[in-house]
Amino acid sequence: MTDRHDDTGWIEVICGSMFSGKSEELIRRLRRAKIAKQKVLAFKPRIDDRYDEEDIVSHDERRIESIRIGDAREVLDYVGPDVQVVGLDEAQFMGPHLVEVCETLANSGVRVIVAGLDQDYLGRPFEPMPALLAVAEYLTKTLAVCMQCGKPANRTQRIIPSRERVVVGASEAYEARCRHCFDPEEPLEGAEAPTSEAGRREETGGG
Repeated sequence: MTDRHDDTGWIEVICGSMFSGKSEELIRRLRRAKIAKQKVLAFKPRIDDRYDEEDIVSHDERRIESIRIGDAREVLDYVGPDVQVVGLDEAQFMGPHLVEVCETLANSGVRVIVAGLDQDYLGRPFEPMPALLAVAEYLTKTLAVCMQCGKPANRTQRIIPSRERVVVGASEAYEARCRHCFDPEEPLEGAEAPTSEAGRREETGGG
């Protein structure tokens, strides 16, 4: 990444449960930036290949081309001085350097738009998203519809028996729930706990 001196950068975070429209909103903002003839780059984690290996795809099948990465630090290798807007989808999977990378981009004049889960399948804060929320200029909290009662939903209910924190999936593995219908232990009877220290560190919910 080339250094530049510009005071127009900032961080926008779109967070919420699965099926709440996070990727859809990210795609909408990136498309509008492209319409404004701004140079846009979008990134997604390599682990997320649910709908397409390359494009960012929302649950309602809207899409935008992206670059797959394994770690947030890789973003800096792609962002040149002409890039004005950077979008990151499923950012909870991009590693502990996410906040540092977003701050570097924003400080250099880039508009950074980040979408990701703010809670895991147990309802716990999903690092590193909480730290990013603390430093972002703009926050959008999206809500889904509870699949049990129809009320606004902000939790991701896992419906398959796994205690691994990262299990990438869609409607076959998760559904949106409100706080009253959410039960993190619901599918876990008989599920085995992670067998390794690495597995315990990687104990949630999908994307």
